[in-house]
Amino acid sequence: MFKLRALVAAAGRGTRSGLPYPKTLFPIQGIPILIRIARLLQPYDARPTVIVSPEGKDLVARCLDDYAMAAELVTQPEPQGMGNAVLRHKESPAFNEAEHILLIWGDIPFIQPKTVEELVTSHLEQLNDFTLVTKRVDKAYTIVSRDLSGDVTGVHETRELELPAPPSEGERDIGLFIFRKQPVFTALQENLSGKFGRVTGEHGFLYVIEHLVKKGYRVAALPVATELDLVSLNSLADIREYL
Repeated sequence: MFKLRALVAAAGRGTRSGLPYPKTLFPIQGIPILIRIARLLQPYDARPTVIVSPEGKDLVARCLDDYAMAAELVTQPEPQGMGNAVLRHKESPAFNEAEHILLIWGDIPFIQPKTVEELVTSHLEQLNDFTLVTKRVDKAYTIVSRDLSGDVTGVHETRELELPAPPSEGERDIGLFIFRKQPVFTALQENLSGKFGRVTGEHGFLYVIEHLVKKGYRVAALPVATELDLVSLNSLADIREYL
C-alpha cells in the first residue's frame, strides 16, 4: 500500500506582498490561507510538513495551535527557491515513510477538494511518477509544453525562457502536484540544466519535469483546475475581491 504525505511550501516572508508576516498567514474571509490548506489536506495527511522561514516559524506554529491543526515545521534558512524548499522535506519526520508527496504552494487559498481528489486518484490509478493540475488561461506565467500526441514534455516559467516574452494564452500549472519521491528528489539533487533560474538565480522546481520525461518517467498534466483554484496571493490586489 502506498504512503502519501503532504508538503506545503510556505517559506515566503511576505515582503513582496507588502505584508509584515508570512503571506500564508494572510486571512481570507477570516481564515488564514495556511489553515485553509491544512484543512484541505486532512483526508490525505493529518500532519503535513510545512516549509517555513526562520522569521515565520513561531508565527506559523502559533497559527496552527490557534486552530488546533497539526503539522511538521521545517525551516528553509535562506530563500533559495522552490526546489531548495522541497528538498528541505528530507528534514521532516514524515519524509522517510513517504512514497508519494502531495505538494502545494502555501499562497493559494481556494483549491477545491474535488481538484485534489481528481489529481490524487488519477496519479495513483495511472501509476504516474509525476502529475500536476493545469488550466488554460489568457496570461500564462508558466507554460505546459506537450508533444503532438498531447503528452507533457515540460513546464517552464515564461520569465526564465531564453527568449522571454509577455505572458500570453496557454496552459499553466496552478501550484498543485503529486509525485513519487524517489525520482523527483534524485533529480532535484542532480546538476541538471535549468536548475538555477537565469533571472532569479534560485533553485527552481518545475525544471525537473522536463528531465523526468526525458528519462522515461510517466508525467501527466490534468486540465481540471477551476477559476477559484487559480487564485493566489502575489499581491493584495490579487485577492481583494475575495476578502
